[in-house]
Amino acid sequence: MLVHLPNDHGAEAMRDALVRSIGTLPAELRRSLTWDQGSEMGQHKAFTVATDIPVYFCDPASPWQRGSNENTNGLLRQYFPKGTDLSLHSPAELARVAHELNTRPRKTLGWDTPAERLARIWDVAA
Repeated sequence: MLVHLPNDHGAEAMRDALVRSIGTLPAELRRSLTWDQGSEMGQHKAFTVATDIPVYFCDPASPWQRGSNENTNGLLRQYFPKGTDLSLHSPAELARVAHELNTRPRKTLGWDTPAERLARIWDVAA
């Protein structure tokens, strides 16, 4: 999921955007959130109160503790090189990129796509 923050990248804006987007996921995918040491999660306690989802932080300089996230960041760099001003991209553009990445087969998923795996979870939850 990509969260659009066109004007404000602060902790409150991130909290509000994450609360909105995380609510669209099935309960099986709302068990926890692991983040790096960025200040944008300064409202993590309020996020947990609003969603009942605990937030964990990886150790400084330990990207391997969030391997899937780091891999996804690398894939996103194919669309948005480092230093790109993401506020210049519309929510529709971010949704298009998220769709492309979520329909791209992944070796770690046995060559299923993230969308296929998510569909299975939703089928089980329904």
